[in-house]
Amino acid sequence: MSLQALIFDVDGTLADTERDGHRPAFNAAFAEAGLDWEWDIALYGELLSVTGGKERIRFYLERYNPDFTLPDNSDAWIAALHQAKTRHYVRLLNEGLIPLRPGVKRLLDEARQAGLRLAIATTTTPENVTALLEATLGRESLAWFEVIAAGDIVPKKKPDPAIFTYALEAMQLPADVCVAFEDSRNGLRSSSGAGLRTVVTVNDYTRHDDFSEAAIILESLGEPSAPAANLGNPQSKVIMDVTMLRELVKVID
Repeated sequence: MSLQALIFDVDGTLADTERDGHRPAFNAAFAEAGLDWEWDIALYGELLSVTGGKERIRFYLERYNPDFTLPDNSDAWIAALHQAKTRHYVRLLNEGLIPLRPGVKRLLDEARQAGLRLAIATTTTPENVTALLEATLGRESLAWFEVIAAGDIVPKKKPDPAIFTYALEAMQLPADVCVAFEDSRNGLRSSSGAGLRTVVTVNDYTRHDDFSEAAIILESLGEPSAPAANLGNPQSKVIMDVTMLRELVKVID
């Protein structure tokens, strides 16, 4: 059997969306709703321990703002607040303020040329995925991914493996012919739980997480002009490509 598919997380993996995308979008939604909440960079790093935007709002209220009284229709109220946040996030994307991480477009192009199948497995909303892909790669890029597993399509979010299991089942592929790409501890727990070998590209929020289950831990996917540091071997620099991915999964072509 040979390497057949790559499955990508979105936030923090395809682009550094968390600190400079989702966080200010949440704050804009709060201000629009007349709330005096302000999620600064440090606080947002702590809130990232919870996956899912609506879940993150509830966690914030329980842990950091317990005196706030939710309305009776709390689920609908939080959902509306999260929808407003998504609208502000899309605006930031359309303004070109959230570029792809180094090496992402290059690897996607190489994978497509090599005939590898592509999928997405993320806890962010389908709207956020569409907005990011269209803003950074063009509308045609939506067709590159045969499965976009996003948001509430499964009942449990990362670190539960359900979202990756869903993607594998939709592609009718076993985990051992696929490679996942993640940036966080919760993401790695999710992909590993689904049996996937995982490439981790850290960011400022996650670089100190435990990634012991990862196949390789990198600063980014790397570019020919700027190879990425291999955090498991500080003396080496890496340009993650299809050949290296095949080696990671020990595929015999």
